[in-house]
Amino acid sequence: QVQLVESGGGLVQAGGSLRLSCVASGRTFSRYVMGWFRQAPGKELEFVAAISWIGSSTYADFVKGRFIISRDNAKNTATLEMNSLRPEDTAVYYCAQRDNGDLRIGGRDYAYWGQGTQVTVSS
Repeated sequence: QVQLVESGGGLVQAGGSLRLSCVASGRTFSRYVMGWFRQAPGKELEFVAAISWIGSSTYADFVKGRFIISRDNAKNTATLEMNSLRPEDTAVYYCAQRDNGDLRIGGRDYAYWGQGTQVTVSS
């Protein structure tokens, strides 16, 4: 059974940084795309970033130049480094895993999800 556990959320002032981690278990981590999504109160789930097993990545326009996604296949961990945070980045952040190795940005394309971690950016 695949399990994804996020950590690293919290409260930060605008302009600050946070580092989110997602530890996966239950199957061979390196074969699958990992993604990060977020959902703010009253808003729909939105794509943030995704990374393939070889490290190719894609980002939502609103985080380009500020967020960096990475993975450590030896540690079964995906990481989202978030810099220059803005109040509008406030949301619950979820990591997710696809069932294959193709990069996708739609939430429906991800089979497994973590429980989420809250990120709050104060102005």
